[in-house]
Amino acid sequence: MRIGILTKTSRSYTAGRFRDAARERGHRVRLLDPGKFALMVESGRPSLTFKGRPLTKLDAIIPRIGARQAEISTSVVRQFEQQGVYCANPSHAISIAGDKLRTLQVLSRHRIGIPASAFVFDKADIGPAIDKVGTPVIIKVLSGTQGAGVLLAETRKMAEAIIESLQIAKQNLLIQEFVSESRGRDIRAFVVGDRVVAAMRRIAQEDEFRSNVHLGAFTEAVELDKEYERAALLAAGILGLRVAGVDLLESNDGPKVMEVNASPGLEGIEAASGVNVAGEIIEYIEKQVTFPDLDIREHLHLSKGYRVVEIPILPKSPLAGQALHETPFKEQEILVLNIKRDSIVLPSPSGTEKILPGDVLLCYGKELVLKGYIPQRMKKKRKSAKDSVPENPTQDSSAGAQ
Repeated sequence: MRIGILTKTSRSYTAGRFRDAARERGHRVRLLDPGKFALMVESGRPSLTFKGRPLTKLDAIIPRIGARQAEISTSVVRQFEQQGVYCANPSHAISIAGDKLRTLQVLSRHRIGIPASAFVFDKADIGPAIDKVGTPVIIKVLSGTQGAGVLLAETRKMAEAIIESLQIAKQNLLIQEFVSESRGRDIRAFVVGDRVVAAMRRIAQEDEFRSNVHLGAFTEAVELDKEYERAALLAAGILGLRVAGVDLLESNDGPKVMEVNASPGLEGIEAASGVNVAGEIIEYIEKQVTFPDLDIREHLHLSKGYRVVEIPILPKSPLAGQALHETPFKEQEILVLNIKRDSIVLPSPSGTEKILPGDVLLCYGKELVLKGYIPQRMKKKRKSAKDSVPENPTQDSSAGAQ
């Protein structure tokens, strides 16, 4: 393959490891500075040049995107996507992971542990937000990296003073719960595809609450238990990342996702774990590059009247307890693509698979039929016509699941 590594720092350990690992497996590699590209946006002909010259067609790219050049670099990744080049991480996922607040907002919709957090615009909301999160409190500058811009305030008064000062300096801040039992330590789980290929615990130096390796933290290899492995995979999957460094706090309530990095460095994790993480990533790309990215929404939009929806199964749903072959889905031409059950995804489930309360069914079919299985629709109908809904929704395509 021809692989491009998008990086501003071609002499870094991580860029060098990717280059060496790719060459060891027989691939051709180019290190490319995202700032040296020019993007040509034309109807039907998206293209780009590098240092003023056309770029030889690449099979895959590995984005190494830092916070400072995130906007430019992500636009370059997006242009490669338009050309059908496989990207180790998609542009939309990189954008989400690059925004700490947005990451937490997206994760908060799912059953995954995260520290209680707040973002306030008005000075009057600072005090109530601190009270809600509790003290001590962590204050993070949203644009900070590698531990920079992360402060610990022991009291409410101290937190208010820090936040007000930083807001005057036009800094966007995140107020976050301080998990005291995890003070000065966290776990970095390195996700590649659907596996955690390596994990390490980072332990801060004495009197330091930040566990970043760049701040002198010690590292040690760690074998993740199922709960922590599941949290790391779920966090990366929710954001749409194929390669990610997921930072987890070890709280009394189980793992809490602190941050998800779309461009994690390799030096610390490879040294601590002894795992050839760069090689794992190159091997993963080899397997995936033959399957080009598809905009599934665009493709399905071509089938007028059809769509993909998620159907949540509430405890009183008539579907609960039934095997898929016992439902009217087949007659109604509804295809169940997968079933989400807690943090597990059951792909292409068989007809004997039972539907359980709490499941979320990803279905493809006729829009008018699927509407009948969405609980919110049924609630709205009940408000306008209390007795107009049939008692058994599974036997009427216009009715809703409960």
